[in-house]
Amino acid sequence: MLFSSIPFLYYFLPLLLVIYFLVPKKGKNPVLLIASLFFYFYGEPVYVLLMIGACLSAYIHGLLIHRFRGSIWSKVFLWSSVITSLSLLGFFKYSDFFLENLNALTGLELRLLGLALPIGISFYTFQTLSYTVDVYRGDAAVQRNFISLATYVALFPQLIAGPIVRYTTVEEDLTQRTHSVENFSDGISRFLIGLGKKVLIANQLGELCDIFRRSSDQSVLFFWLYAIGFSLHIYFDFSGYSDMAIGLGKVFGFRFLENFNYPFISKSISEFWRRWHISLGSWFRDYVYIPLGGNRVSKGKWLRNILIVWLLTGFWHGAAWNFIVWGLYFGFFLVLEKFFLGAWLKRLPDFLSHLYVLFLVLISFVIFNASSMGQAFTDIGGLFGAGGHPLVSQEALYQLRSFAWILLFAVVGATPVPKRIIQGIKANPTGRKLLNVLEPFFLAALLLAVTAYLVDGSFNPFLYFRF
Repeated sequence: MLFSSIPFLYYFLPLLLVIYFLVPKKGKNPVLLIASLFFYFYGEPVYVLLMIGACLSAYIHGLLIHRFRGSIWSKVFLWSSVITSLSLLGFFKYSDFFLENLNALTGLELRLLGLALPIGISFYTFQTLSYTVDVYRGDAAVQRNFISLATYVALFPQLIAGPIVRYTTVEEDLTQRTHSVENFSDGISRFLIGLGKKVLIANQLGELCDIFRRSSDQSVLFFWLYAIGFSLHIYFDFSGYSDMAIGLGKVFGFRFLENFNYPFISKSISEFWRRWHISLGSWFRDYVYIPLGGNRVSKGKWLRNILIVWLLTGFWHGAAWNFIVWGLYFGFFLVLEKFFLGAWLKRLPDFLSHLYVLFLVLISFVIFNASSMGQAFTDIGGLFGAGGHPLVSQEALYQLRSFAWILLFAVVGATPVPKRIIQGIKANPTGRKLLNVLEPFFLAALLLAVTAYLVDGSFNPFLYFRF
């Protein structure tokens, strides 16, 4: 089930809200768990058993790690948890990738499994891993109530595309969360804004990218329109989902951490990754980079640690070589920045360092969205006129005129400018009162516009469904 769908918006969510706020406190977690499992079952009936299995594994391993704390068995059960979780992820997500490459290297013709990727498995696997690791480290208390732990793992607001919510973030909320009209209102507002970002901006930019792929009249201008359009598309798609998840979490009394902080205003790649998919970057930092030794090792090992993290970051996104190259691409520039490029960038005028980041990020997302490395090289070459493409084509000019307003709106919306304008208005008492009056009408109009697009449009899932 999609957040940006009529069944979710007008059937599932309203009914859940009524039931959730009618049941007493002790019934709220069971209601959320049942609703979350149904939410998952609606799209993938069989794989709901996999999710329940992941919950049971985390629950049992957590108890065993705690029970044998201080002995070698605690570490044994920790590794059992890690191996179990990563084995499930590896089997369902990466089996065909390894079989394809083994066939290519050896000449064998091993049959591919053709498994459908369980939606959200990359996210809830990392959540169960963080729970058992934190219990082992003593950073989190073991959860003895299976319903509470399963609610954390299966919680539908962040199930599909994050943010990756750590157990320690919601540990208290699972048993002692509070609800208020203010939180409910703020949560619904945040949800609707994220919904608008997804349907009214990301989906339209996705259409531009699809038009580019189908076109036989490509040009340098069209390649750049595609690169810019896709970079903004993935930002509004993913950050829109994060907004919806954070908003719904607030409605139900959970405090999820922010996942994006205007990454396109960054002045270095290091800063970009402090602002983009924050929950993933912090997860790899705390559970891979630091355990490997972080930067408190020799330069050679430090370089190794960075490259391992970024290889895994790329591979986490998908079972294909372009994702691995995409991760290592960022790792390469992060290494350069740490050794010498970062100091040089600080001496540059701000607009030049911004251009540096935007250029590298656009190239990275061309690699990210390619169906193969061959296509990635073709697309990158097309940006610079390789392949005999003209500078401008009639279709490129037509699509530029057609999408000019949405591109402009997206560019401005990807910066803090709109937020600062609203904050400036709120700083004035009269402006604040005016916004309080207008906000409900704006949100209602936004929901109406989204509904119109959903009724009239085609199926357009979140980009991060593939992960």
